[in-house]
Amino acid sequence: MQQQQRKLIAAAMGSLFVLGLAANAHAADKKPEMEKCFGVAKAGHNDCSSNKSAHSCAGQATKDRDAMDFVAVPKGTCDKIAGGTVMKKDQ
Repeated sequence: MQQQQRKLIAAAMGSLFVLGLAANAHAADKKPEMEKCFGVAKAGHNDCSSNKSAHSCAGQATKDRDAMDFVAVPKGTCDKIAGGTVMKKDQ
């Protein structure tokens, strides 16, 4: 009977492990909504384009924390970064 209990426990633990992997895989498929955070990019580390068309490609920022350059961050993060500004659609 002890061997049956071990098999039952092993099967239960295996099932929990598989469920955990499935849950993590599902969570990894969901990407957070992103927003453009202006004024926090390091020189050469901006994401594509700039606010007023100073340039058109990622990595072309010429100075740190330029208010015209942005990096994409998860929505709600920019407000937590000193100097970060989220441009509204009407701006």
